[in-house]
Amino acid sequence: MLESFFGIHPTILLELLTIPLFTGVIGYITNWTGILMLFKPIAFHGVRLPGLRALFPFLPKRIQILPLLSYDGRIGWQGIVPSRADKMASIAVDKGLAKLGSVADFYRELEPDKLAEHLTVIADAQIKDIVEEILRREHPQLWYNLPTQVREMVHARVRQQLPDILRELTVELGANIDQLIDVKQMVIRYFQARPHLLNTLFQVLGAKELRFMQNFGFYFGAPMGVVLVALLHLTGLSTLVVLPVGGVIIGWVVNWVGLNMIFAPAYPKWWCPWRQGLLIKRQDEITAGYAELVSSQVITVANIGDELLNGPRSDRTMQMLEDTLRPAADRALGPARSAVKFVLGSREYDSLQSTLTTEAMSIAPIAFADPEFNVRQGKQINDYIAKQMAALSPNDFVDMLRAAIKQDEWLLFLHGGVLGLFAGYAHILIFGTGVATTWL
Repeated sequence: MLESFFGIHPTILLELLTIPLFTGVIGYITNWTGILMLFKPIAFHGVRLPGLRALFPFLPKRIQILPLLSYDGRIGWQGIVPSRADKMASIAVDKGLAKLGSVADFYRELEPDKLAEHLTVIADAQIKDIVEEILRREHPQLWYNLPTQVREMVHARVRQQLPDILRELTVELGANIDQLIDVKQMVIRYFQARPHLLNTLFQVLGAKELRFMQNFGFYFGAPMGVVLVALLHLTGLSTLVVLPVGGVIIGWVVNWVGLNMIFAPAYPKWWCPWRQGLLIKRQDEITAGYAELVSSQVITVANIGDELLNGPRSDRTMQMLEDTLRPAADRALGPARSAVKFVLGSREYDSLQSTLTTEAMSIAPIAFADPEFNVRQGKQINDYIAKQMAALSPNDFVDMLRAAIKQDEWLLFLHGGVLGLFAGYAHILIFGTGVATTWL
C-alpha cells in the first residue's frame, strides 16, 4: 500500500521520516541543554566520589577548572558562566569596560561636584553632633567652660568650611582614583560574590540570540538527517557508521554554525546568507541594556565608595582622607586654633585632630550608600557607557561580548557531538540496522 502510494520503498520512507526527525530533535535538545549548561546551576551540585578530594590537588590545572569537579571531592556540574565568574569578569573588564574608559573617566561622570554637595548635605546634618560628642567626651571641662556664643561660633565656622573641605576631598579622590581603586579586581570580586548577575549580563543582552540558537538546532538538524539518508544509500556504508558518526558531526556543527551566525561576520558581507552577525545587528539595543545593567549594578557610587573604604587599597584612601581632613580641622577652628592648642597642649591637640578626622570619615559610607543619590548619578554613567559603546567598532563590540565565553565554546561543541552519538545509536536500537536495497 505504502509502496504503491508513495512510489518508494517503505524502508526508505521510514528512514526519511525518522532520521531527520531524530537529527532535528537532537539538534534542538543539544542547543537547549547547551544553553542550560552555560548558566545553570549557579552553585556546584554533585555527589561525593571516594578518593577525589585527596587526588584533586594533583590533577592538572585545566582539569581542576572544569565545572565537572569540585575541590571538596564531588563530581557533578556547575554552570560554565558562574563557575568561571572571576575569569569571565576579568575578560569582561579587559575586553569591555577597559575599552569604554578608565576608572577616572567613570569617576568624572559621577560628577565630583555633585558628590561634594551630597557629602555636604549629609555632613551638615551630623557634624554638629560629631563635634559636640567628641569635645564632651575628650575635653568636657574645656567645652563646658566655653561660652555658648563661642561654641556656636565653632559650629558655624565648621559648617561654613564644610563645602570647601569636601570639594577639596572629592578633587583629591579624583586625582588619585587610579591608585585608590583597582577596577578589575573590584569587578571580579563583585561578580564572584554575585554570579547570578554575570548570568543576567549574558542572558539579558543575548536573549534573542540564545532563543535563536535553541531553535536553530532543529532547523539545521532536520535537513542534515536527509543528507544522512542519502549517504546510507549512495555510499553503501553501514548504519552503524553513518548514524553515530553523522550524529557526532551534526551535533558539533549545529553549535558551531549557530554561534558563528550570532557573532560573525562583524561587517555585512554580500556572500553571507545572514549578511552580518545577528548580535551585531542589535548593537544599539544591546548597548542600552549593557549600559543600564553596568550603571545600576556594577559601576555605582555605592560600589566605588565601598571599594574606596573597604577594598584592598582602603588604607591609601584612609591616609588620603586623613591628610585632607587634618588641615581642615585647623581651618575650621580658625583664630581659636592657637588658643585651643595652648590650652590642650600639642599632644592633646593632635589627638583631638585625629579623633575629629576619624569621626568625620564615618560620614562617607552613609553618603556613598544613599540609594536616591546612586540612582541620580547612575543616569550619568548609563548615558556615558551607552555613548562610548555606540562608538565601538563591530569588531570591538563582538570582542567585548564574545571573549568571555569563547574559550569555553568547545564544551558546547563536545556536548553536541556526544548527544549526536547517542542519538545515532538510539535510532539503531529502535529501528534496527536494515537499509533498503532498492529505491522503488
